[in-house]
Amino acid sequence: MKISLRVRYILFIGILHIVLILMIFFLLREKKIYFIASEVLILVSIVISIQIYRDFLRPIEFVRSGIEAIKDKDFSIKFVQTGKSEIDILIEVYNLMIDQLREERIKLNEQHFFLEKLIEASPIAILIMDFDEKMVSVNGKGKRLFQKSQTFWMGKKLEELDFTLFPQLADLQDGESRTVKINSVETYKVQRSHFMDQGFRRSFLMIEELTTDILESEKKAYGKVIRMMAHEVNNTLGATDSILQTTRNYLAEDSFLDLREALGVASDRNKRLAIFMRNFADVVRLPIPFKEKTDVVGLLRSVGTFMRPMAERKGISLEVDFSEIGEIWIDLDAGQMEQVFVNVVKNAIEACETGNLIQLKATRGNILIRNNGKQIAEETAVQLFNPFFSTKKDGQGIGLTLTKEILVSHGFSFSLTSGSDGWTLFEISKPE
Repeated sequence: MKISLRVRYILFIGILHIVLILMIFFLLREKKIYFIASEVLILVSIVISIQIYRDFLRPIEFVRSGIEAIKDKDFSIKFVQTGKSEIDILIEVYNLMIDQLREERIKLNEQHFFLEKLIEASPIAILIMDFDEKMVSVNGKGKRLFQKSQTFWMGKKLEELDFTLFPQLADLQDGESRTVKINSVETYKVQRSHFMDQGFRRSFLMIEELTTDILESEKKAYGKVIRMMAHEVNNTLGATDSILQTTRNYLAEDSFLDLREALGVASDRNKRLAIFMRNFADVVRLPIPFKEKTDVVGLLRSVGTFMRPMAERKGISLEVDFSEIGEIWIDLDAGQMEQVFVNVVKNAIEACETGNLIQLKATRGNILIRNNGKQIAEETAVQLFNPFFSTKKDGQGIGLTLTKEILVSHGFSFSLTSGSDGWTLFEISKPE
């Protein structure tokens, strides 16, 4: 067992004085004057030893008190000078150290507070992980962007988060960035980095949603092209059709019958081309939605009634059942949203074969149109809502482009996916 310095000092002084007392007793017990004088000196020595012991302990007590204060992170305790140079030097060094620690702590707290405010106010979602790559903090933008509460994130790794984006980021390394597109529409730019905490690396993610910016850029780009094309094509078609009609009138004789028919075919082709260009122009000229309270259930029922004959001609069942829902009133442009539902159901009919089923459903927050027809290929899914993309041989891609523009202008989120259960689902979610 290790003996402390204090105990060793007490033992040394005690044994020394006991030996001196015994020696004096045996050597001077016959000489009373010398014996008494020696005993007095022994007592004085004991008193001096005690005082030295106390002076010896005082710096240790100062150090101990200082250590306890530092342990408790209390940097406000300072010691007063005692007038003894040896102790005062120690006190001066301690007080200087405490002042520096207090200043550093204030500085770190201010920096930490500023950093917390900066992260919380950031327009980019920031997700901070601990040493085990588990989520410990998500800023306000992250919660609003993904519409998830704090409990959804805490203590989970990226691949454990129940959101389509995050499993795709599990292999993202520090210093790397990636642009990820999900649900054929939502696009995110994700950057991963790290900082040092207690000498160890901790990672964090910065996620920026690019969906709105990309959609606006796409619309500006194809809108400019369409307007230019429409202007040139319509001017050409108008003049060309006028010449064709005039020429047909001049060739009234029966000998020119074949030529008149050929000119008629060319004129009809001009009209179809004009309609084709008008369809593209309609996407660009889409008006701002005139929103009013509308019963979505009633609107879906009418679309179901309208599209059912088209489905039945192909031997497809179109099922509309809102018996347990009642009415759902939402602010929207009924005309535009009806066009969306018609486009989606029409695409579902074209994807189905005889015996397949199309279902129209609604909840308080979502509109669901699903079918068990042909699945959407993975390479096609990421391009579905690209401007004028189509998998049909003669398709123009206008239907989904117009659908996207209407839903975005309403502020609705939406997705089109094929699941492992064999169903393809178009889901529309109203804003919170």
